[in-house]
Amino acid sequence: MWKKITHLGKEKNISSLLTNMVIAFLGLVSFMLLTRQLPKEQFGDWVLFVTLATFVDLLRFGLTRTSVVRLLAGADPESFKKFLGSAYKINLLLLTLIMLVCWSIAAISFGLGLEMNNGYRLFFTWYPVLALFNLGWNTAFALFQAEQNFTRMMWVRLVSIGLFVLFLLLNMWVFKLGLIEIVWVNLLVNLASSLWCSIKKWDGLSYLKYADSATEKELINFGKYSMGTLVGSSLLRSADTLIIGLSPVLGSAGIAMYAIPLKLTDLLGIPLRSFTMTAYPRMSKKSLEGDLGGVRKTFYAYSGAITLLFIPIALFCFVFAEYLILFLGGAEYKDSLPLLTTVFRVFTVYTVLLPIDRFTGVLLDSINRPKLNLYKVIFMTVSNVLIDIIAVFVLESLVAVAIGTIFFTLMGIVLGFHYLKREIQIQSRQIFPEGIYFFKNLKTYIG
Repeated sequence: MWKKITHLGKEKNISSLLTNMVIAFLGLVSFMLLTRQLPKEQFGDWVLFVTLATFVDLLRFGLTRTSVVRLLAGADPESFKKFLGSAYKINLLLLTLIMLVCWSIAAISFGLGLEMNNGYRLFFTWYPVLALFNLGWNTAFALFQAEQNFTRMMWVRLVSIGLFVLFLLLNMWVFKLGLIEIVWVNLLVNLASSLWCSIKKWDGLSYLKYADSATEKELINFGKYSMGTLVGSSLLRSADTLIIGLSPVLGSAGIAMYAIPLKLTDLLGIPLRSFTMTAYPRMSKKSLEGDLGGVRKTFYAYSGAITLLFIPIALFCFVFAEYLILFLGGAEYKDSLPLLTTVFRVFTVYTVLLPIDRFTGVLLDSINRPKLNLYKVIFMTVSNVLIDIIAVFVLESLVAVAIGTIFFTLMGIVLGFHYLKREIQIQSRQIFPEGIYFFKNLKTYIG
């Protein structure tokens, strides 16, 4: 019995899911601790800082990570030195550019005395340091995903997020430190994870000598599209927060309130992130081998199964929305409970649509059509930004912002199927039958 449990824990889909669940759980704990330690406006500043940092991280590593994962899926065991070394070199150059841009904006705004939301000010001042400190572990994650070594990925992330949660617990009981000190500790725990990856030679730093212009060009040629896709995907999630932060009416308090139902929605996405991490290398490998039938079958099975899994979860969250909001946000957000409950219930509808939309994008990347995936994401992002501008500055409504997520997701599904039918003759009616087959025949997909 113990051997079966141990084997199941090592299976790639389960390992990926457990990794994301552990990390998400600690992220949830840190989120709850922060809502109870910081005033509403300062918590909004923190959310804006983290949202901007996550967005730019995707821009930086989107140029290399997806291409490294795809190329290593069909490469010999020694090739990772060349790919990782070249990826690390590209990321160093991007880091230098980001430092110049952020600190220039910070200096200009300070020198001219320009008014700026404190969350934006925190970002332009401290993100370059965070970008340096998280370079190692972020680069290493491309290797971990290509190797499907999700256990190692989990331990690396646990170093930073685990230390951060420990600090927040001590801060609540003992230190009583404020927002800026919390930002500093966040920088240091990211450095700890990166140093571990550098020492273990997982991040590419020790392979810089293997970097060459041909490999860098290959990574960039594929990565320029995947970077655009990842940046667009990040904007789909973060544009709401960024635009709310520009509003003189909603501001940091609006960000803080919107962040609570948004965080709950992110938790619902844990299985989706886990299975896309395993499905992408599998579909890429089948595509490189010319097995388009296998590519289609994998797409049908994963997208259908995750959608079927999300339906009862979304229904549960819809019914018990009020309790979940209070559990996450605490007493300070009780006065906003009707509003936040409505926003969260809108998000549960979006959650059911998300798997099919996400897997159409993953499939386009897997069959080496990143440009089409980029077009899809650009269309969705522009739609989302336009809806957000109307919702925030005209309607001044967080509910309207949330409703916009349903519209742009439906647009993405329609456009994704349009491209896939043209490229590999995808048939949408096969999704749910194959999704049911996924659950009935887990051994086909586990292993």
